[in-house]
Amino acid sequence: MKFTVPVLEVHGVEITTVFYKNLFEEHPELLNIFNHSNQNQGRQQTALANAVLAAAQYIDRLEMIFPVVKQIAEKHRSLGVKPEHYPIVGKHLLRAIKEVLDDAATDEIIHAWADAYGAISSVFISVEQELYEQVASQTNGWRDFKPFKVIDKVKESDVITSFYLAPVDQSAIPVFEPGQYITVRLQIPGEPYLVNRQYSLSAAPNKEYFRISVKRESEPNRPQGKVSNYLHDHIHNGDVIEMTAPAGEFTLKRTSSGPVVFISGGVGITPFISMVNSIANSEPNRYVSFIHASKNGRQQAFKNEVTELAKQMTDYHLSFIYENPSETDRLDKHFKKEGYINTEWLKENAVVDGAEYYVCGPVPFLQAILRGLKELRIPEEQIHYEFFGPSMKLDV
Repeated sequence: MKFTVPVLEVHGVEITTVFYKNLFEEHPELLNIFNHSNQNQGRQQTALANAVLAAAQYIDRLEMIFPVVKQIAEKHRSLGVKPEHYPIVGKHLLRAIKEVLDDAATDEIIHAWADAYGAISSVFISVEQELYEQVASQTNGWRDFKPFKVIDKVKESDVITSFYLAPVDQSAIPVFEPGQYITVRLQIPGEPYLVNRQYSLSAAPNKEYFRISVKRESEPNRPQGKVSNYLHDHIHNGDVIEMTAPAGEFTLKRTSSGPVVFISGGVGITPFISMVNSIANSEPNRYVSFIHASKNGRQQAFKNEVTELAKQMTDYHLSFIYENPSETDRLDKHFKKEGYINTEWLKENAVVDGAEYYVCGPVPFLQAILRGLKELRIPEEQIHYEFFGPSMKLDV
């Protein structure tokens, strides 16, 4: 397959763009699974191109990309992707390669891709089947979507609102790993297809409820969040929404009890709220540095919650970085910097021997933080990060 790699590097996004166009024209029912917003922004196309390229590069050593396979498989399970979808995807992927490459798509290349896709899809189907069985067989688990009722709705900041969700059947909820997410499925009036969105669980594991914390996407000159705005404006206490069981690999390492440094930007704080609350409950003496960046204090969610944790923990260090702080923000004892986090600030305030670093936030934020940690020679295996949405290639 190596002879196809340069072609994919050049034409990958073009191929995947044609692929999705043809796929949805012939199988519009799949729009009930895919995130329409990511399609419109081109993120899904880029993510698929990156995944296809990685598969081509490591087709003879798929074990090398198993962490990526597992991450994607978790998302597929959470969205309800099934084995019967893979032949449909394969057919349209090969069709897109032919359409884009034209005469360059020789029989040899198409046959090679057909064989490669067969091998790759069988791996995904196998991994996803295991995941379906795991979530269905765990205590209080379930396989696909399940109805949950909103038992509380709390405004956390000017732009973020939390929803507390409990099973309609009044069962307990399954244990989940701090940092995992769930998929919410909604039928929005006027929309021809169901819409799905994935949100991090923002409360520590418990038996009674899940909490998700949703940012209203309504900034000027940016795509408006159809689902986030609907949740903010139209979903209230007593309403019912469908959810899948918790998923995701971006979780606290259970094999370590050493120092932890959380670095979040904006709504990227949500998985860390679950993580830090879990540490406070089970390891209150563990070293934790929590660094959060946002535009200002009014847009920062969970300020009181993360501040109050200092009463439970003995070695807890909290830092707020605001792009445009108000005078009130400047009086907060945890306010440490105006503007953006840079490498120099990280060097003075975030480098801790033996620490595990967890980073989450928008793509530009991730790029800046990961680049800074790399410059500071933090070992790669001690850095953990997650995108919100399809995985994009980071320039670090």
